[in-house]
Amino acid sequence: MYWHKKPPQREFNPKKRLGYVHVYTGEGKGKTTAALGVALRAAGHKMKVLIIHFVKGHKDYGEILALEALQPYVEIVQFGTPDHSDLSDPSAMDQYLAKKAMEFARRAMVEDRPDILILDEINTVAAYKLIDPKEVLDFIDNKHQNTELILTGRYAPKEFLNAADLITVMTTTKHPYDEDFEPRRGIEH
Repeated sequence: MYWHKKPPQREFNPKKRLGYVHVYTGEGKGKTTAALGVALRAAGHKMKVLIIHFVKGHKDYGEILALEALQPYVEIVQFGTPDHSDLSDPSAMDQYLAKKAMEFARRAMVEDRPDILILDEINTVAAYKLIDPKEVLDFIDNKHQNTELILTGRYAPKEFLNAADLITVMTTTKHPYDEDFEPRRGIEH
């Protein structure tokens, strides 16, 4: 019977078809988590993943603690203060660190050329104009053709959506955040 035949063996090369641009955006929970899922999967195939946190500087995030076990395949670099940033009224330090994160991403694309580059919260940072969205579009246009690029965060600018190959919009139907809610370690933090 035909369904008992083994499929022909093909050489597996996970890096062969990289280069897409993903945007994970929306009001719902799970944008960073989805990007981390890609990072975890890629690490399993020994691919090089770089995660750059924009406006996140707290060292106790669960993903930072967990990703240490995935080195040397996954590296995470933070550009943010340990305190919560008010992006509607960003501090000079928030603006400075966002620019430094973008510079780091540019340099990493040229010098390290990761298989997957995750710019976590870049959508939000661009929407609040800590970084000019045109600067991010230029980065997308000039990224290495074999680097998979993932942009996360709420309020993805329309231009980012137009440049993307894959768009996921997270929505929330019901969430405890709707009430007086404290983020829980290991779930939201």
